[in-house]
Parts: sequence; C-alpha cells; structure tokens
Amino acid sequence: MFLDFLQQQATEATHLYILGDLFDAWIGDDDEQPPIPQVIDALRRLTDSGVWLGVMHGNRDFLLGERFCHATGAELLSDPTRCMLFGIPTLLMHGDLLCTDDSDYLAFRRQVREPAFQQQFLSLPLSARRQKAREYRAMSGEANALKAEAIMDVNSQTVIDTLTQHDAQRLIHGHTHRPGDHNLRIDGRLVTRHVLGDWRPEGAEILRLDEVGLRREIYTA
Repeated sequence: MFLDFLQQQATEATHLYILGDLFDAWIGDDDEQPPIPQVIDALRRLTDSGVWLGVMHGNRDFLLGERFCHATGAELLSDPTRCMLFGIPTLLMHGDLLCTDDSDYLAFRRQVREPAFQQQFLSLPLSARRQKAREYRAMSGEANALKAEAIMDVNSQTVIDTLTQHDAQRLIHGHTHRPGDHNLRIDGRLVTRHVLGDWRPEGAEILRLDEVGLRREIYTA
C-alpha cells in the first residue's frame, strides 16, 4: 500500500513529511532485506520527481542515517521540528517525547539514543542485530501489556509546555495510536493538536494540508 501511495497520491504533493516509524524496525543503513530496497527506490523516484521529503526518527527506526538519506533524497528532521505551514507555526514530532508519564520507556529511549550504544549495536553482524531487534520488540510488547493505557498517552501539561516553548499554534504527531484532532487554549490562544493514525491493510490515514486547511483522508490501494 505504501509503495502505491508513493507512486500515486504522494506525487501530487510539494512536500511529504514522514514522522517516524516508517519501518517496523531499522537495524542499520546496510540492511538490504526486502522490502527495504523497494521502499528506498520508490522514495528516490518521488524525490527525483520534485517532491521534497522529510523523515523523522521514530521509536522503531531511530537508526536511519546518512546513507538512507543519500539513497532516498530525504532530509532527516530533528524531533521536534518547527516550520511554517501555510502561515501557521507548526510543530512536528514523532510523539514519544510527549509521553512523559511513561518513565520506563523514556529511560530506554535515552539509552538507545546514546551514540556509544548505537555504535556498539551497529558494529554487530546483521544477523545479530536482527535477533536483538526481535528481542527488543518482544520486551516492549510485554512491558506495554502491563501498563495502564493513560501512561502511554501524551501528558497534557507536556503538550502545553512544548507548544509554548516552541511558540507553535499547531502540533502534529503520531506514536500514540490514538488518531484525533484536539483543540486547546494556551494563554487565551486557540491551538490544535493532530494525532496521526496507524497504517492498516484496510486503509491508511494521511493528513493533507494546503491553503484550504488541514483534513484527514483515507488512502486505499
């Protein structure tokens, strides 16, 4: 479905933002296991056609690096990234940094984002990295099964503090698997938070933003 999207609907855009977790797991830019080559080729065709592509690290593919960007023509975005989208200061995030009630996850996140940890991991053979990735996913699934749903959602005060810090009027993020549109007021000013949904076989939700405004669309191949 994603490859069809890149070849069809995405070509109508001027910019495409992917806010993390493009891949279920990314164990290094040297991994060429299918469908990685097909995805990279499709992204390169998109950028070669003139569409600007920005990719942000997620909690599953935070090892995306320079080789991937060179191969696809993508620009790696920092988390968060503030940009002006049709005149509105907008903050783009993966979303996990907003889940400050989940202290165990944030501690793990800090560990795996350390350069020394990543260097050690990437020095392992591909087969060993695949095995460790499977183990991390299994541990994450077991841990999440024991957590209250509210812990894995965003912290409301963290959302307010983050929007205030970056002087943004709109926030777009994923990660929480709770798609929706939320209005809130900060110092009397109306701001919005838009949460991306998962891509599923029966349909994929995208956010389209243009001069008319922001709207959700369901893409089906």
